[in-house]
Amino acid sequence: MWKQFVRKFQKKSSKSDATPDPSCSGSSDNNPLQTAGANRSAAASVKKMSSAVFPSCVVAGIEPLLSFKDVPSGEKQNLFIAKLNLCCVVFDFNDPGKHSAEKDLKRQVLVELVDFVAAATIKFSEPAIAACCNMIATNLFRVFPPNFRSLSSSGGENDDDEPVFDPAWPHLQLVHELLLNFILSSLVEAKVVKKYVDHSFLLGLLDLFDSDDPRERDCLKTTLHRIYGKFMVHRPFIRKAVSNIFCRFVSETEGHKGIAELLEVFGSIISGFALPLKEEHKLFLCRVLIPMHKPKTVGVYMQQLTFCVTQFIEKDPKLASIVIRGLLKYWPVTSSQKEVMFLSEVEEILESTSMGEFQKIMVPLFQRIGCCLSSSHFQVAERALHLWNNDRILSLITPNRDVIVPCIFPYLEKNTQTHWNQAVQNVTQNVRKMLAEMDEELFSACQSNFEEEEKRRAAAGEIRRYTWERLETAAASAVSPPVAGYLPVLVGHLR
Repeated sequence: MWKQFVRKFQKKSSKSDATPDPSCSGSSDNNPLQTAGANRSAAASVKKMSSAVFPSCVVAGIEPLLSFKDVPSGEKQNLFIAKLNLCCVVFDFNDPGKHSAEKDLKRQVLVELVDFVAAATIKFSEPAIAACCNMIATNLFRVFPPNFRSLSSSGGENDDDEPVFDPAWPHLQLVHELLLNFILSSLVEAKVVKKYVDHSFLLGLLDLFDSDDPRERDCLKTTLHRIYGKFMVHRPFIRKAVSNIFCRFVSETEGHKGIAELLEVFGSIISGFALPLKEEHKLFLCRVLIPMHKPKTVGVYMQQLTFCVTQFIEKDPKLASIVIRGLLKYWPVTSSQKEVMFLSEVEEILESTSMGEFQKIMVPLFQRIGCCLSSSHFQVAERALHLWNNDRILSLITPNRDVIVPCIFPYLEKNTQTHWNQAVQNVTQNVRKMLAEMDEELFSACQSNFEEEEKRRAAAGEIRRYTWERLETAAASAVSPPVAGYLPVLVGHLR
């Protein structure tokens, strides 16, 4: 079969040497490459073997396997297009032994393309730009198989799932590098490129963030940021498309590999927002970023999410109260690991919070922190107690101690009396000492109120216990004993 395929193109070689064939842009394993051999230095030898190596892909009489240094400057663009069309053939890497020689040959051509774009000295023509975008889309844009592992894994920081590496990475890496160099090149006119790097191209690029291979996601992160910076006309669409990915992740799937990378890109984008912030950006914070604290996999991207949120607060400090209310809304109840992460984020947010915004949310916030102080999970309790080691937070607490100390004092007392972890008890004693030194009169009043409240609670408990005893005694005396010799039976309905 392969011999017939080679003979077929050998017969066509004389006819196709001077005529371009549009079929070269096809992408299929049915048109594989064949190695040109170890020695291709002579141009005549290369030309003789070209039709047997690839389907007919001659552009303007240029043999695609020639080196760029072997053709005059005026023909390099045509050779560039020919090599791009040559690389539109996509191979299956699931079988390492299949078409290995052709895969190596394509990789060599991709290396030549990357070097040519990096060292280019003349502007790229529109046909060259179109051929480059077509080759990139053909090689990169693909549908990923469903990943059942993400549905069952917890997605926390201790997730033991190992990364999956794409076997086609030797080719994909070069295509990603070519795309990045092409976007960064000053010899590529943005007005022409935006015709081909359109909305469908961008959506295909964003879909690749769901790749299992972390190396590909890292390349995409850089490329997307460069595209966002170069093509201002595409910025609103990119923000909307990424917002849709986040919303679908939160509301539907809770399974996406590239959330952390997308948030990292958005962190850089948010830092570049002009002031005052647009209403669109504030809605993105409230409707997208804050709900992203809800998924159980938040530990995978918590660092990037916290950075985005704090960037918003640094841009507009009035957003701090909105963010903290959102955190309280999605505060974890059964996950101690998430609770520790939430406390860390609260600390970072409070460091950028003004006094006015702090006073708006200090009561519900410290009621929640109080619950964390007496948590039976020692890591949660320790993380909440360590908030008092932050000088900025302490400067916010001190002027408002009349409100905050009564909120947390009962939890501190419970820790000293009943908490099982000795380290938590020790840190609690340090915090109590700090509060006593801050305002001894307030501390004594809170302690007196706590003791009185404990007495009232004990008295109410005693009354409740006595009431239940009376009810039990009354219920026992109201039950009449059965008549001797007779037992109660259940009689069915008589017809």
